[in-house]
Amino acid sequence: MSRLEAWESRTRTTLTVLALVFLVAYAAPILYPGLTDPWRRWSEVVQDAIWVIFLIDYVTRLAIAERRLAFVRHNLIDLAAVALPALRPLRLLAALAMLQQQAGERLRGHVATYVAIATGTVITISALAVLDAERSDPGANITSWQDSFWWAAVTVTTVGYGDHFPVTGEGRLFAVGLMLCGIALLGVVTASLASWLLEKISDIEEGSRTATNTDIEALTVEVRALRDEISALRSGRP
Repeated sequence: MSRLEAWESRTRTTLTVLALVFLVAYAAPILYPGLTDPWRRWSEVVQDAIWVIFLIDYVTRLAIAERRLAFVRHNLIDLAAVALPALRPLRLLAALAMLQQQAGERLRGHVATYVAIATGTVITISALAVLDAERSDPGANITSWQDSFWWAAVTVTTVGYGDHFPVTGEGRLFAVGLMLCGIALLGVVTASLASWLLEKISDIEEGSRTATNTDIEALTVEVRALRDEISALRSGRP
């Protein structure tokens, strides 16, 4: 195990929990615009503190990575989350990806569960981020949690009714990310289903080959016995 893998293994659970705490702190002032000042300040403090931890984690992993350029290419979500304050909620998606990598084969056997969790997470994060970006714009048509959640749901499924849409640059950026996530989730479902079908077909073929080999061996034994009997009859032996 490399130093990077050892570090990620030790910090994975902690960072996932921090990502969830960050989501709560991020969502509170968005869902409750009238949140009193002390609570709002605490929410910002928690977000900033967790962001610093994410930044330290990213810099540490980059420093100990054997191939740093490859590390950056394979962790673009992490880079965006620490480089752009507006994209900090994406860190929860990175945590979700780490959980998927950790679970590996177990998640492939529960595709429906994984896709449901991933889709719910993506919709929630996108709805919160777009509502935060759009609510204060004079020309916005996404001004409530209900509007943003509906927009996120129809966008991630690539339906796109068009009754609600982002008008700010930040909101549209999240919209592009959400559309890409919807396509990626569809790809996960398709790939996992194809893998499961191939595995089942392989099991059936293996069982069929095993049964065929057993039958061939039995027939071989019978043929040998018949040959022995024929040879005995020809030689006049009883």
